[in-house]
Amino acid sequence: MRTRKGTSQIPRADMPATGREDQPGEATLTRVTQRLGRVLVVDDDEVIRRLIAVNLQLEGFDVSTAVDGQDCLDKAAGIDPAVITLDVMMPRLDGWETAIQLRKSPDTARIKVVLITARAQEEDKSRGSQVGADAYLTKPFDPNEMIRVVRELAGVG
Repeated sequence: MRTRKGTSQIPRADMPATGREDQPGEATLTRVTQRLGRVLVVDDDEVIRRLIAVNLQLEGFDVSTAVDGQDCLDKAAGIDPAVITLDVMMPRLDGWETAIQLRKSPDTARIKVVLITARAQEEDKSRGSQVGADAYLTKPFDPNEMIRVVRELAGVG
């Protein structure tokens, strides 16, 4: 099977190893070996958190995750991500307040923030700008659009 430059093939764990990567019918995943930067994915919904993380990892980003706003604040300075994808409706600390706190801290103020939320009203989008979000995507979102936005904000657009 042909791969793009900078990628490698990884046999799926549920497929027997054959020693032949080009065997017809063998399922493979393609992992990008060039790293594009670090992203912190914040969502209390494990399925959505994994969906975002896997898409960004396959694109070549180094991804860490957080389960809510407080977890994000606890991890952000130490991880030093280029971009944070941030859900709005979460327990403990919601995305609105998390974005405000990220902007207040000198350690995290420069990190780009993408709000990814089911809140699609114009007033919600306006509030996203007010709290300092750099981009706003509504759920359900197109994974390709999310990748495009994150790449752009990370400066690898």
